[in-house]
Amino acid sequence: MSHITRRTLLATAAAVGLTFAAGVNAKAAEEQKVTIAYQTVVEPSKIPQAEGTYEKAAKASIDWKKFDSGADVIAAIASGAVDIGYVGSSPLAAAASRELPIETIYVVGLIGESEALVVRDGAKISEPKDLVGKKIAVPFVSTTHYSLLAALKHWDIDPKSVEILNLRPPEIAAAWQRGDIDAAYVWDPALGKIKENGKVLTDSAEVGKWGAPTFDAWIVRKDFAEKHPAIVASFVKVTGAAYADFKAKGASWDAKSPEAAKISRLTGAKVDEVPALLKGYHFPQLDEQASAALLGGGTVKAVADASNFLKEQGKIPAVLPDYAPYVTTTFVTEALASN
Repeated sequence: MSHITRRTLLATAAAVGLTFAAGVNAKAAEEQKVTIAYQTVVEPSKIPQAEGTYEKAAKASIDWKKFDSGADVIAAIASGAVDIGYVGSSPLAAAASRELPIETIYVVGLIGESEALVVRDGAKISEPKDLVGKKIAVPFVSTTHYSLLAALKHWDIDPKSVEILNLRPPEIAAAWQRGDIDAAYVWDPALGKIKENGKVLTDSAEVGKWGAPTFDAWIVRKDFAEKHPAIVASFVKVTGAAYADFKAKGASWDAKSPEAAKISRLTGAKVDEVPALLKGYHFPQLDEQASAALLGGGTVKAVADASNFLKEQGKIPAVLPDYAPYVTTTFVTEALASN
């Protein structure tokens, strides 16, 4: 009888142990959190973000934090407050040049008309030379800041001859309404607002043709990527699927589509402007990411070129001999293999 009792007790204890272990594992899974910094750029991955697809794929809780500039994203990543972040090529170059432990995991898009230099109606600016002596707002260490400096160089205008103000996009929209600034180089939704009573002097598609192309990218903290490679690979896979969906069906994403509505909700862009704004980028597909043109070599060169320009403009103290450690094909390769 005592033997049966002891065996029963052992079985009960084992069952309790298994239940406790399952509870701990469930709790651990529940507590696995990822903090992702996004910006208000109109692009296809906003759809899986709105639908909760990233959470399902990563099997983790995601805290999405909205930022107004890449410089702010970089600061948050440097402090450890953000794990994965959306940045432009200029803040990426500045961060890499300062040897921040990050890796570029996905090139989001080559920037075109979605970023532009707009001059305010009534500011008496009809051509580039009229910018001299005017107030131009731009978020510092952003892709638009880089493009503005490149445009001024192309036009042979000394940056010191204009008053360049460091304002975030929401601040630009407010300053524009007050008439405090004469021009601004920015992206949506602020771009759409200032266009209402202004005209485009140039955009990033044109500046790119002048030899200063810009792009956006997703980056990750290296320590996070080392600890949670499966989460990073799942993030890249979902992003790639979103771009493939846009390539296949994007022509039908009109202002009345649910896709446009979801993008509008997360970015603040007017829903009827979303279709046109999506055309302001070229979105590389997952199978393009590891190519020599992008993460397989081209992105490293682009970051190096941007860093050299920033050094020339006095925006960073020095450039690195090699930017390859700040770009990786690992996660796009894993995402492709899992397909």
